[in-house]
Amino acid sequence: MTVKIITLGCKVNQFETQAMFKDLSDNGYDIVGEDRNADISIINSCAVTQASEQKAVKLIHRIKRENPDTVVVLTGCMAQAFPKSGDRLGEVDIVLGNKRRNDLVPTLKKYFSDMQKLTLVEDYSKKDDYETLSVDNFINRTRAFLKIEDGCNRFCSYCIIPYARGRVRSCSLDYIKNQIQTFAKNGYKEVVIIGINLSSFGSDSGLKFSDAVRTACESADIRIRLGSLEPESMDMETLKIFSQYKNFCPQFHLSLQSGCDETLKRMNRHYTSAEYAEIVNNIRKVFDNPTITTDVMVGFAGETDEEFKKSLDFVQSIGFAKVHIFPYSRRKGTAADRYPNQLSPEIKKARAAEMARAANITSQKFLHSQIGKTEQVLIETRNKNGRYEGYTMNYTPVLVDTDETNINKIVNVFIEDVDGEYCIGKIV
Repeated sequence: MTVKIITLGCKVNQFETQAMFKDLSDNGYDIVGEDRNADISIINSCAVTQASEQKAVKLIHRIKRENPDTVVVLTGCMAQAFPKSGDRLGEVDIVLGNKRRNDLVPTLKKYFSDMQKLTLVEDYSKKDDYETLSVDNFINRTRAFLKIEDGCNRFCSYCIIPYARGRVRSCSLDYIKNQIQTFAKNGYKEVVIIGINLSSFGSDSGLKFSDAVRTACESADIRIRLGSLEPESMDMETLKIFSQYKNFCPQFHLSLQSGCDETLKRMNRHYTSAEYAEIVNNIRKVFDNPTITTDVMVGFAGETDEEFKKSLDFVQSIGFAKVHIFPYSRRKGTAADRYPNQLSPEIKKARAAEMARAANITSQKFLHSQIGKTEQVLIETRNKNGRYEGYTMNYTPVLVDTDETNINKIVNVFIEDVDGEYCIGKIV
């Protein structure tokens, strides 16, 4: 039987999709592309915002309309956090929660034995173990992802994810070593270490996040990059451990959300803007030419004009290389959904545009600061204009003139100029 999986949301979902691909392929299923009709269509969903849930619903409607005979499986965070949403969708044949992902193949067999709708969603508990998944390859990707942590204990007031992912659970160091070596053996030059609350790795097992990074860096001669991080976990001792490894990529995606302390408090974030700034300064002291990227939310419940201005000024003061900006989206089941003084879509849109203009200035300043440097670039893809795109150790996007023989190779590139969101370089 043919199967396709459409992945929505974060890199953790992408990793888990590859694990499902492997499980299905090992059991005789034929994997096809997202644009193909398939006997089975799996939606690996996201629940971080109301909009992401609506996107999954529209996708399910379209898939069933285009291919009425396909069996639709809804899995991922939407299925786990809101299982009744899958039950209400007549097009969904199987609702499979995050905790039952390893049961995908037997669940499909059971469905085809009696053709009855199945909902398999099991609540998380504090005693849950880490879900060990095996991944060999990433389809159509030159960079691999490795999930080493799942779950979150923080309960930010706007976030549903602790309900969709449970509490913090960490993998073993042996698992990290084995997976890194597998990726290196299969030709990957870079692995991105990811998790739901990545820097909480080890808090459930007596290990430290630095233990995981050390193990990854020492397991193979392969670039190690970190996914999104909670900023307060990046203390000076941890940073110095990271800096010991030449294959550690000095890119730090430190989730900010707001540069205003009053807003951060309502969000139930665990740092102040001053503490965040100190962490950034420490990174820049320890690493030569690091990149600081972030997420910023605008229009959070109760955010005044003055609070937004504080956040805007803070973003400008840090000088981020890149900022992912998104308007606050109310999420049923979270504390912030019940907060007073919810802002209008028009205010959120205007603030997002203003923040984007400020972020673009800092991004351009960073890109221009790279001119004149020679950096190691992993060549990944060819763009529509015939140039090849790759990323430096600090994740600066670079365009070069070369040929396809350099795809998935690391080459030295002299950065000469900036064009839009890219640096322009030549191989030396």
